[in-house]
Formats: sequence, C-alpha cells, structure tokens
Amino acid sequence: MTKVLIVDDHPVILRGVRRIMEDAGVGTVHEATDIVAGYRLFHRLRPDIVVADLTFRTGALSGLSLIRQIRALARETRILAFSMHDDPVIVSRALESGATGYVLKDVPAAQFHEAFEAVRAGRSYLPHALATRVAMLGLGARRSPLADLTARELQVLSLLGRGQSYQAIADALAVSYRTVIGASAILRHKLGVRTLAELIHVAVSQDENGFGR
Repeated sequence: MTKVLIVDDHPVILRGVRRIMEDAGVGTVHEATDIVAGYRLFHRLRPDIVVADLTFRTGALSGLSLIRQIRALARETRILAFSMHDDPVIVSRALESGATGYVLKDVPAAQFHEAFEAVRAGRSYLPHALATRVAMLGLGARRSPLADLTARELQVLSLLGRGQSYQAIADALAVSYRTVIGASAILRHKLGVRTLAELIHVAVSQDENGFGR
C-alpha cells in the first residue's frame, strides 16, 4: 500500500493534493507544513513518495534542501517537486537535487495525477515544454544569469532579494554567517557585480520576474 508525504505550507494546496491522492487510491497520506516537520515525518514514517513544494515562508527554495536530505537518507524514495516556479534553472536544480519528477501548481488536476502516477511507477516526469527549456540551458542562447548558480546560491540570492540580512539568511538556511558571506562573494563574481548593493539589485530584479515567489 502506497504511503505519501505532502510537504507544503499552503492549506488549500494540501487539501487539493490529498483529495487527488485519495482519488488515486493512495492508502495513507501524511502532511507537513514546513521543512523541519517534513524531514522528521519522513525519517519516522519512510513514505514511498514525497510531494514537496520548493518555496516556504522560512526560506526561499528551501525545498531543494529537503529533497537533497531525503535523497541522501533513502535513495529509493520517489520525490515529486510540486512548485509554481517554471524557471528552467530552478527545475534543473530540483532534478539535480534528487527529484524524480517536476510539475507546476497551476496545472489541471488530471495532469498532476499523470505526474504522480509516473513517479509512483518509478518513472521520471517533466512536462515537454519544461523539458525543452531545461535542455536549452546548455546551448548558450539567451542563457539565464542563474544557470551557473548552485542550489544554495539560488537560495541566498532569493533571500537577499527579499531584503534579508546575512544573519537572517544564515538562520533561515541553518548555515553559518561566514558561509553566507562566502556565498555572497561567489554570487558577485558569477553575476558580474562588484558590490552588495548591485547584487541586491540583481536579486530584486529576478524576484520581480517570479524567481523568488
């Protein structure tokens, strides 16, 4: 009997996904509304499938960290990233972190069901349009400025765009203050800016384009 864990901090999303799971004949559905609770439940219950959002109030793109932690603990677990992000860089990072499939939150219920069933069967899932955009990342044309950033660097950049201080970012990502300073320096180098103010301007611009939402 399939066990599923849903990790999302939006009650409406949780209810909707639970209903789809029940319609799909899933025997047991567990829910968590933050990263810490999600990991603890996973560690205790070891569900077959995890449906995880990528963005939580406590930290931009922190769902990537959850995916990596689950993958490191149990490689056989199938993970469906369920997100509003359609940026191919974010999609690519989710897959690199260990997601089995990726589906957008604005798709019809039937498409989400298709994605879930593919992941439940052990197959990867990525909508054709997103797969094409991810494949285009390596071709150089219209290359995203985010393409060379790691998952951690994306998290730091997004939180900078939200006006978070270095210490607040360190607390949100559970890393040291020095780690955030180092990541900021690397971001300035990769994005071709010289000052923190310029870096924050880039971060805000990306956030306005939907990167940090």
